Amino acid sequence: MRIGVVGMGAAAHAFIAPLRQHAGFDWVALAETEPTTRERCAAQHGVAGFADVAAMLANVRLDAVYIATPTALHAAQAIAAARAGKHVLVEKPMAVSLDDARAMVAAAEVAGVALLVGHSHSFDAPIAAMRAVIESGELGAVGMVNTWCYSDWMNRPRRADEFDAAQGGGVTFRQGAHQFDIVRLLCGGMARSVRARCFAWRAAAAGVGGTGSIGAHQVFIDFANGAAATVVYNGYGGFSSMDLCGDISEWGLHMPPDQRVRERERLRAPDGVANDDAALHAKRERAASAIATQAAHQPHFGITLVSCERGDMRQSPQGLQIFTPEGMRDVAVPLDKSPRELVLDEFHGVITGRRAPLHDGRWGLANLEIVHAALASSASGRDVALHEQVAPGVPVLERAGWLSSSRP
Repeated sequence: MRIGVVGMGAAAHAFIAPLRQHAGFDWVALAETEPTTRERCAAQHGVAGFADVAAMLANVRLDAVYIATPTALHAAQAIAAARAGKHVLVEKPMAVSLDDARAMVAAAEVAGVALLVGHSHSFDAPIAAMRAVIESGELGAVGMVNTWCYSDWMNRPRRADEFDAAQGGGVTFRQGAHQFDIVRLLCGGMARSVRARCFAWRAAAAGVGGTGSIGAHQVFIDFANGAAATVVYNGYGGFSSMDLCGDISEWGLHMPPDQRVRERERLRAPDGVANDDAALHAKRERAASAIATQAAHQPHFGITLVSCERGDMRQSPQGLQIFTPEGMRDVAVPLDKSPRELVLDEFHGVITGRRAPLHDGRWGLANLEIVHAALASSASGRDVALHEQVAPGVPVLERAGWLSSSRP
């Protein structure tokens, strides 16, 4: 299946190895506006390079397109690809506005092509495993899901638009998209209302964040089935949620505190960076290696703790830990595929008709609705009702041998 990639930033670089290794895809083209990056990547990977998505669609035979550009560009590019008859995989969040997201869904449905939204951390195998445990009924109905992530997101080299909520920036858009996806998957999808507080405490180290950039949030989500979730994110770089997760990073790397300090220094924006060009240069310098594609442990987007009627569970570096009155047991979850390989498996399976979609456009629209509801609730101090929610369409995992064999 011939695929083109739009935008060669950190997200796209993380997909290069999985794309190359996936038997179902042949990466043949890229679109990138920055000439040096475009020429370097096209030459390095032996693909055709174009200055924009329109030129790529017009000049190369493609079956599918992966869109990894800034969020504000997603809608126009995804709609153009769908109208050209291409299946679309778009990075989270799927768009800035709900109207744009609805237009993307409509374009894909009219064209009869697949529209998937990812990568997000609900693709991670431990999250899928927790959903499988819930579906098995072993622990009874899910009641509470609490997910916390503390990072230095605000202090990394970034473009100005990455801090601007009007362009899909700030942690509620960029990181909340992961968290809302996770809790919706585990709580049955049908969120009913949101109550939130978002915080903009200080400018980012890169000098372009401004005092209005949202760097932290606390969100309460009520679900139609009686479940409830709390979602906490703090991107200001004080406490690290790795201290709650066995020193395991977002991408499954073992990172004790001294190594984190060295990594922060390596990725820190240059002193005095205060303009878009310099920040963009710093970001491009780190893009190729910013996201690990191979790791010895399961990924950890902070800590996610699930409480059901008869017990609790959380992620571990090897998979899951399940806690009941009888004690704790470890459940090993296979680490044979990276999160982005799992994204490509779903995308390919949907395109070929062998798999029903889970992270489709309507699911992505429902996640985006919670982003907007959190921002609106924080501004008004009131609960915000939801109207775009959908239940997950298919099980994430088959009734797998690892689940039953893990029981004593």
